[in-house]
Amino acid sequence: MTDGPTSPTAQPPRGFALWLAGARPRTLPAAVAPVAAGTGAAVLADGFVWWKALLALGVSLALQVGVNYANDYSDGVRGTDDDRVGPLRLVGSGLVPASRVKAAALGFLALGGLLGLALAATTTWWLLLVGAAALGAAWTYTGGPSPYGYRALGEVSVFLFFGLVAVVGTTFVQVEEVTSASVLAGVGVGALACAILVANNLRDIATDVLADKRTLAVLLGDRRTRAFYVVLVLVAVGTAVALAATETPWALLALLFAPLAVRGVRVVTSGATGPALIPVLQSTGVAELVFALGLTLGLCLA
Repeated sequence: MTDGPTSPTAQPPRGFALWLAGARPRTLPAAVAPVAAGTGAAVLADGFVWWKALLALGVSLALQVGVNYANDYSDGVRGTDDDRVGPLRLVGSGLVPASRVKAAALGFLALGGLLGLALAATTTWWLLLVGAAALGAAWTYTGGPSPYGYRALGEVSVFLFFGLVAVVGTTFVQVEEVTSASVLAGVGVGALACAILVANNLRDIATDVLADKRTLAVLLGDRRTRAFYVVLVLVAVGTAVALAATETPWALLALLFAPLAVRGVRVVTSGATGPALIPVLQSTGVAELVFALGLTLGLCLA
């Protein structure tokens, strides 16, 4: 996932501002959204535990920042970011040594692991296996000898870990059961999280081909990638309708995300390329957060 551009003529940030830019704070709604939706499902099941919800949020935020730094490091040392269109990259720009970015990535991933350990210790031991899988997926997305993000599996991972696992897991640590509401919410949130990555990879098709990075967008091609984005948005709409039919009509509050989603769909289906797609990343990220918060409110009202 990514955020907005850095102007080539602007002075690069320095100090803390540089590291903050490298953490890509505009991606953080994708970490907040699944925890919010999962907590709403916990409230619906009369099992809300505030401190576990906060721990889950800490895990999600730490992993998101860790993934961002890990991708910055791995893509930077491979040279994938040398001609990048999108936001500032610490290693690719040469502003920060690769070893320091790697240390930051491992530090945030370790923090997420420790917070997850606390949740597992107060819930059930097998959550450690889920946490280990999430940490492994975070690092090997673009890292390691055979990164799966270079083999068209990025969207699968995002859907699983920033959708189903994050939402269902947030509900489970509070109510200690898998609920149908959390599964449906996980599908909706995961679909929109995927849509962010699809828009990002659509923008980067040309440069990814040159870097031998075989994303799903590279394999599908331009036209089918645009159609896939639209399908993912429709999946989110469908889950809100399904939750309204099976749980509570208040779940339709999730559809407050529709105006933002329509904005993204219009740009994607217009044939926009390169930097013209960057606003879609931001609008889709905000749409995901609005979807999750609207759904959370609806489930709480129920």
